[in-house]
Amino acid sequence: MNLKHYGFCTLLLLASGCTMAPGYTRPDAPVAASWPSGEAYKTETAKADQKSLAEVPWREFFVEPRLQKVIELALANNRDLRVATLTIEKTRAQYRIQRADLLPTINGTAGATIQRTPADLSSGGQARISEQYNVGLGVSNYELDLFGRVQSLKDQALEQYLATEEAQKSAQISLIAEVANAWLTLAADRERLKIARDTLASQQDYYQLIKHRYDAGITSALDLYQAQTAVDAARVDIARYTTLLAQDQNALGLLAGKAVPAELLPTELGTITALQEVPVGLQSDVLLKRPDILAAEHRLKGANANIGAARAAFFPRIGLSASFGTASADLSGLFQPGSLAWNFMPQISVPLFDTGRNIAGLDVSKADREIAVAQYEKAIQIAFREVADALAQRGTINDQLAAQQSLTDATAESHRLSQARYDKGIDSYLNVIVAQRALYVAQQNLISVRVAKLNNQTTTYKVLGGGATK
Repeated sequence: MNLKHYGFCTLLLLASGCTMAPGYTRPDAPVAASWPSGEAYKTETAKADQKSLAEVPWREFFVEPRLQKVIELALANNRDLRVATLTIEKTRAQYRIQRADLLPTINGTAGATIQRTPADLSSGGQARISEQYNVGLGVSNYELDLFGRVQSLKDQALEQYLATEEAQKSAQISLIAEVANAWLTLAADRERLKIARDTLASQQDYYQLIKHRYDAGITSALDLYQAQTAVDAARVDIARYTTLLAQDQNALGLLAGKAVPAELLPTELGTITALQEVPVGLQSDVLLKRPDILAAEHRLKGANANIGAARAAFFPRIGLSASFGTASADLSGLFQPGSLAWNFMPQISVPLFDTGRNIAGLDVSKADREIAVAQYEKAIQIAFREVADALAQRGTINDQLAAQQSLTDATAESHRLSQARYDKGIDSYLNVIVAQRALYVAQQNLISVRVAKLNNQTTTYKVLGGGATK
């Protein structure tokens, strides 16, 4: 910035709000223009009227009524979100304080001075009492912002306020996704517990059958104890999943900010149609609408504005103090003709020698801007990676689900045949135990894949900046 620009800025500053901050240019996104491609990804073409997920209200995505109510509880009661909201109020107030410095503060004043002067100090040789009363309006230490220092500080405060607004939106999106995933996890663990209980019931029935055979001398002690191990394994899993269910409910209650009513809790995963399909296909520049990236950009703009304040510190500061009112030696004469009193006290401060303080301040502000640039670019890179990871799972999860379903069906048939062969005396009971355990594991893994698909939809919605506030 040259001297001609400074002169022009000085002339137009009061009218146009000109500052010495460098012009802002958004840094180029340090990621590819499109999402990754390859075997793990399914290529999708954007529709002409397709909206970004930032424009999709969360209620249109999470369509399960019970889940919607739990999310509403969390948005109203979650303490982390409450802190984020209160932080907005705080930064809004700080911005208003900084903005107020652009205009003079006018104070009403009233005062009285009553003074006794001893005789040896009095010009008349006699002790006397003097009185002075005044009423008026005053302006104290108002800075005439010729070089945009106060304007730059106001701009920085505004960007900080806008950054906290976006941070609060990001917190909302994360909270909605966490609540949905916790709710789905609870549903999955309830279904796992149901399978464990069904398995225990069937194993107990079979154990009683084998015990009767053993008592009758038809089968061996080995078969009896193998049946007992199957019963005990199911009991262990029931105890484990009962603990997990309690922990899931505790986690959901923490996110919701209060205990979630029983009628809003899920039953089984298989009965849930909680989510709409997430449309993907837009270019990666949709990441620039993510609240956390918008917050990083606002912080970058604030650091840019601080450079203007640091540059203005090299130039004179002009302060104004003034008052206007009435003054009189008698209280009754305050508003009489001739009692008008005023003063005007301009003051200019020119930096001459500060041992490099202003230069160091400018260097700090420039370094802060470069740090903000790096943080903004990193935020974009992290967002790109999160979307890429979600898309990689999205591209293969249906194949995994189909394969796991086929494996579970085949294992169920294998278990049925093993049991039939044992009943006919063809195979040992060990084959039944192995087949039954394989079926149990396959059923549990099927639940894991199904909940992983739902979690992937939630995560995709979150990393693409789903519309939390609508």
